[in-house]
Amino acid sequence: LLALALLAGRALGARRQAGYAFIAVWFVAAAVNLWIGVAAAGYGVAEEEAPIFLMIFLPPAVAAWLAIRRT
Repeated sequence: LLALALLAGRALGARRQAGYAFIAVWFVAAAVNLWIGVAAAGYGVAEEEAPIFLMIFLPPAVAAWLAIRRT
C-alpha cells in the first residue's frame, strides 16, 4: 500500500504529500483495528491492544517517514 501511495504521488508530482497521506490513512486503519479488538473481542486497551496497535502502525509509518525523508 505504501509503494502504491508513493508511486501515485510520484505520478502526480506530490510524493511527500502521498507519504504523509499514507501515514494518516494507516493510522486510521490501525485505530479501527484497535477499536474492533476492544469493542468486539473485549480486549483491554492498555494490556493487550496498545502493543498490537504499535506493532501494526509503527513499521509502515517509519518506512513511509524514511521514504519521505529521501525525497
